[in-house]
Amino acid sequence: MRPPRARTWGRRGQTPVVRVRGGGTGRVSIAALVCYKPGHRSRLIYRLHLWRGRKGESKSFTWMDYRDLIVTAHLELGAPIVLIWDNLSLHLVPGMRAFAAENASWLTVFQLPAYAPNLNPAEGIWSLLKRGVLANLAVADFRQLVRVVKRGLKKIQYRPHLVNGGLAETGLTLMHSVTMPPDITN
Repeated sequence: MRPPRARTWGRRGQTPVVRVRGGGTGRVSIAALVCYKPGHRSRLIYRLHLWRGRKGESKSFTWMDYRDLIVTAHLELGAPIVLIWDNLSLHLVPGMRAFAAENASWLTVFQLPAYAPNLNPAEGIWSLLKRGVLANLAVADFRQLVRVVKRGLKKIQYRPHLVNGGLAETGLTLMHSVTMPPDITN
């Protein structure tokens, strides 16, 4: 749980101080699906939620935002989805469970164990983002932060070997589903 280490050109023993103008409020939240299909390019489909500290504004994703992300992924991929996710409280709300039950024809949901970030390929993506473009970042304003996050995600999104690395880091592998012919000997 150590933060990423980065280097500075400051003198040894003297902590560099970075002056930043403003002191705006804001938060960037990211929800993503890391998509794998044997024989196809790996995909990263994500959405950002921006909170600017305004009155009545939602601070984070709602279960409906996650639902919309899943529907978008289904439309983009044009295939059934097997969704494996952690135990975030919004993944377990009744509305999300009802959505999964209504769309059982193309959506299968599995829950990870209670705390298993080492089995979640998305954790590898977040690690790349934090150690890459966000390491030692001092932004001047909220727009710059959003721009840097989007640029970092785009870099990862268009490099499938990085997305594959998220799966390799978990130790999990993809298996081709083999349909067995029906047993007609009985």
